[in-house]
Order: sequence, then C-alpha cells, then structure tokens
Amino acid sequence: MPAHEFESDTTTDPLAHERAHLAASRAALRAMREDAQNLDIRDVTANWVNAAVLQAQIDERIKSLADLAHTPLFFGRLDYLHVVGAEEAEGAEGEQFYIGRRHVHDAVGDPMVIDWRAPVSQPFYRASRKDPLDVGRRRRFGYTGGDLTAYEDEHLTDPAEVEQTSKLLQAEIERPRVGPMRDIVATIQPEQDEIVRSELGGTVCVQGGPGTGKTAVGLHRVAYLLYAHRERLARTGTLVVGPNRSFLHYIEQVLPALGELEVKQATVEDLVTAQIEVRGADEATAAVVKGDARMAEVLRRALRSHVTLPTEPVMVVRGSRRWRVPAYEIEEMVQELLARDMRYGAAHEALPQRIAHAVLVRMEEAGEAPDDRVQNAVARTPAVKAAVKAIWPAVDPAKLVLRLLSDAEFLAEHAEGLLTEDERKAILWAKPARSVKSAKWSAADAVLIDEAADLVARTHSLGHVVIDEAQDLSPMQYRAVGRRCSTGSATVLGDLAQGTTPWSTQSWEQALHHLGKADALVEELTAGFRVPRDVIAYASRLLPVISPGLTPVESVRESPGSLSVREVASDVLDAAVIAACEESLAHEGSIGLIAADARIPALADALTAAGHTYLSPGQETTAESRLTLVPASLAKGLEYDYVVLDEPAAVVDGEPDERTGLRRLYVALTRAVSGLTVLHATLLPEELA
Repeated sequence: MPAHEFESDTTTDPLAHERAHLAASRAALRAMREDAQNLDIRDVTANWVNAAVLQAQIDERIKSLADLAHTPLFFGRLDYLHVVGAEEAEGAEGEQFYIGRRHVHDAVGDPMVIDWRAPVSQPFYRASRKDPLDVGRRRRFGYTGGDLTAYEDEHLTDPAEVEQTSKLLQAEIERPRVGPMRDIVATIQPEQDEIVRSELGGTVCVQGGPGTGKTAVGLHRVAYLLYAHRERLARTGTLVVGPNRSFLHYIEQVLPALGELEVKQATVEDLVTAQIEVRGADEATAAVVKGDARMAEVLRRALRSHVTLPTEPVMVVRGSRRWRVPAYEIEEMVQELLARDMRYGAAHEALPQRIAHAVLVRMEEAGEAPDDRVQNAVARTPAVKAAVKAIWPAVDPAKLVLRLLSDAEFLAEHAEGLLTEDERKAILWAKPARSVKSAKWSAADAVLIDEAADLVARTHSLGHVVIDEAQDLSPMQYRAVGRRCSTGSATVLGDLAQGTTPWSTQSWEQALHHLGKADALVEELTAGFRVPRDVIAYASRLLPVISPGLTPVESVRESPGSLSVREVASDVLDAAVIAACEESLAHEGSIGLIAADARIPALADALTAAGHTYLSPGQETTAESRLTLVPASLAKGLEYDYVVLDEPAAVVDGEPDERTGLRRLYVALTRAVSGLTVLHATLLPEELA
C-alpha cells in the first residue's frame, strides 16, 4: 500500500487527475456560494419579519459554504465494486465517490464531493479486508497546506496485497498542532465511527483515556446528528458543555470546519448563572456537600414547606351574590396538587383556577350559565388571590437558597435525616447576606438556585447535549445539565482517571443516574492516537492509585525518544525549564509549559527575562507565537506538540488531597503529542520514581 508522491502534471498521472478534480470541486463550491449570495428574496417574503428570518438563513448558508484554504475539500475516495443508488449517496449514482467535509455539487446538481456523514461514506471508516463492504479500493489523500501532494490506495479485495499501516493516516494523526483543535474526519477509526453514527434517541457515554479522541468523537457525533436529523435538531437545539472557557475556545473551530455553525457552547456555570452573579468561592468541604444529590431533596422540602393548608373558606362576591367555597374543599384541591408532584409554579397557577371552577359549579347549580371568561375573572378576584397567596405563595428560587444558607433552623428542619450536623455547618454562611444581590454566591450556590428554579418551573430541554470532561461534574451539576436534555439525548465524554475535583464522579453508572440517563450505552476507547507510547506508559504508572481497574491506553504512536525526565538542582530549576522550552521551540509545532498554579508567576517572570513571549491557555498559537504557559488547573482537554512539565511534586501538592493531586499530574503528563520533558528538583511522586 505505497504512498505515491506527485511527480508530473500530465493527464496520465493519477495524482494530476485528482488535483484536477480538487480544482473543479473548489470552483463548484465557489459557484454554490455565489448562487447563495445572489439570491433575491424581495418577491418571496410576505413581510419584513419573514424577510429577516430568510436573510439570516441565507447568511448562515453562505458562511457554511466558505472554502477554507488549509482545509481539504476531500480526503478520500471509494471505488465500489457495484453501482450504488442515489438514496445512499446524496443524489449521486455510480461506483466512485470522493469523501469530504461537506457536500459539493456541480452546475447540474451532480455531487462532486460526498459528505462524510452520508451512508455511502461509511465504508471509508468501516471497510476492512475481512469485510470490504463492497469497496474494491479505498484511496486516501495527503495534503501540504491546501495542496494535494500524495495519495495511497488499499485494494480491499486483492488477496495479493499485503496489509500495512497507512502512512498517510499516520502522518495526519501526527501532524503538528499549531492553532485550535482540528477535526479528525479524515482519521476516524472504526470503533470511533460506531459512536459517531449512533442514533439520536439514545444517550452514549464514552470513557476514554488521554489521546483516544473522545472529544473529537463527541463533536463529530454532533455533526453527524445534525446531518441525519437536521430539521428536528434545528427546532430543539444542540449544546456543547465544556469545563472552562479556554477549553471551549480551543475546540470552537471543529464544527465550523465541518460546515456546522448552529451549535452553542457553554460551561456549566454559564448555564446556571442567569439569575445571579458568581462572586464567591467555597471551601472544598462545602462545595462537596452543596454538590451532593441530597441537596435536591433538601430544596424540594424547603420549597414545599411554603404550602399551608387552608383553615378559612373563600368568599367570592359577584354582583349582588356571594359564593362560598369551604376550607375542607380547598384543602382537597391542595392535597391533590401536592400528590401530583407538579412543578411548584404550575400548581401555584392551577390553584386559583381550581377554586374558581368550584365557584362556577355553584353558579351553574343556581341556574346561571357562566363561561370560561367568568372562571378567569373569578380566579383574579381579590378573595381568591389572597387565599392563594396564603396557601401556595410564589417563591423566588434565589431567595429560597439564600434562606437555606443563612438560617440554621430552616436548614436543619429540611435537611433532617439527609445532612449531618457537620455538613450543615459546612454550608451555612458565617455572615448571612442581606439580599440576593449583595450575596457572594459561589458556583455551587448557582447550581442550587438552578435546581430550585426547576422545581418552580420546568427548564427548557434541548434535542442533544454533549458534556465533555464530564468526570469533574458534581451530582448536582449532572442534574443541571440533565434538565437541559430531559426530553432529548446526550453524549457524555470523560475519563475517570482525570477527575480532578473533590466531587469528581467515581463511576459512570452514578453519573448517568444523576444525569437522568441511567439507560445510556457506555463505550470505552482504549486505542490512543495522540500521546506517544513511552509518555502514556509513564503516566499510566499512576492508574492503580488514581483509578484502580481502569484499562490503560495502548498508544499506536511509538515516537522513540519522546520522554525525558531530568533532575536538576533547585537553584537552577527555572533556568533549566527555560532551556527545555528553547529545545522544544527548535521543533515544529506548539509548546506547552505546564506547572502548578502557584509556580506560574515565577515562570512567567523567567520567560519574560529570557525574552520569550508566551500565550495563555485557549489563545490560538501561530507560527510566530507557539509557547503557552499553562496552569495545571487549566491543562485538561488541551494538547501541545511538546510539553515541558515543571516540578510534578508541586502539581500534586497544589491540590487538597493526594489522589486529586496525582490525577491532576496524570492530566499534565498526557498533554504531549510528540514529546514530554519532565523537570524536577524535589523527589518525584513514588508512583513515578
């Protein structure tokens, strides 16, 4: 399966033929974009609102048809043994199909490039010699920048051809990482493709160690679902939830590169801070209690405590007549609403209508003929409104949480049998805030308010939500995200070994239960495509301690010499770190200097003194600026060609407990794509020594 380099530009040269098809495809894409730009909608819209909506849709279409210079239009070709029908191939019919990131057709509508998500494209990822799926030849293309420079063929039904690892596939996997995260559409592996193409209706949880491509798989699954169920998801919406802004900035170009522009991105904090501003922080002990699922029941009890059974009848005056609804009858209504376990706010809205209906029954019995308008009028009378206010008052979610965290007696009453005395003390504020606005809310408080808000009024559900680095969510955070896909589905991505919060999940079974998706399918990715074999083997020494029983990643990348562990004297550590960064900068690609958060200021000064400019996590690397200074707390999910890791023991010591510290170290050790240099002046953790 040799890779063929470009030699001549003649019509008999297969590569020249492929380059001509690439040029023609680019021209066709430009024509498609020009057609969209030239659309005249003046005579097809009834009013300015319709015109604005249609113009916005056209603008999005124009954006999606942009030809990105360094993103190849197609990366493969399938030659089928038999003719494939138009149903599977985006309207095309034939034996040969070019597979790319988006659909491109010519002037008469015949496809020149088939979208990688179309059924006819699937064998590009799944076909093998054992099961060729009617494919005679699979051709991969190699690119330098945007120029097609090589191709490679596999003859899947030729018994004489020796099976080999694809050199172009390997080169694409190992290409240096400069800039934001790339899509992996040209290199998706069969086990990854199964997850990508799993059905919309089911939730999938992907356990994947460093470099297994779980983030990319999740993003490609979104792109696939938008292709297969575009109308439904356009109506219900999609969302990607990431651990922090740096991470979201790093991945934000993947979906646009695949032609998808509609997917929203957010952190959990973004989702839950609509009502308040986070200005405070919790001690780890308090954050763990606030993030515990038991708090949901504490909130439910506290909210329901506002309901008071009636002791007085309601007297409604209509004209010259008075209508009386006795207390026992109103109590029956209240008990029924409580038994139905409705949202608190929905029951608050229903109670006045129930009372008004009882009045209407009496009117009808007296010979009157009231209609719905009369019932609504009765529900708004001062007597009914006063009764409802006393029996089932409106409750502000933030004020409810404020009282729980400020009032020891109120908390004790509703946490009885749920929280211990020490747990209650841990979450009570030492100095109660006077109001919702003046309170220094923490991120965990915001999640509690979000839970309370959902108890009052149902949270809007989206069609599909992707949760990345999910192992770091608390049970209450899982509940918050789960509310956003209660009627939809989710893709849960994470690695139990990389859980670096005191409340990180211990098992996917627990996590999926709190998410409300207990029946989700759990898949495990164990083949590594990013981290070199020596590096992942070194980091995996920590697994028996940080996540016993988890399968270590088996890397497909050998990269001899990719790991260097150096002990230096403490007085020259900073200088040695700078020298290691300079060594790494001699190579092509991005460089990440990762250190314990407390070490960042000193290293920043050392870099500046040595004349090196550096980026912050999430900032886009360029050819001129390739060095990023990364606090260990923000390293998760990021990747660099070369990583210099400063003082592993300091990374461990920077966390509240040793296990969390070792997990943070595991994350830092596995950010390298090509090479890792570890420098230490103090003893390494014994698991690594």
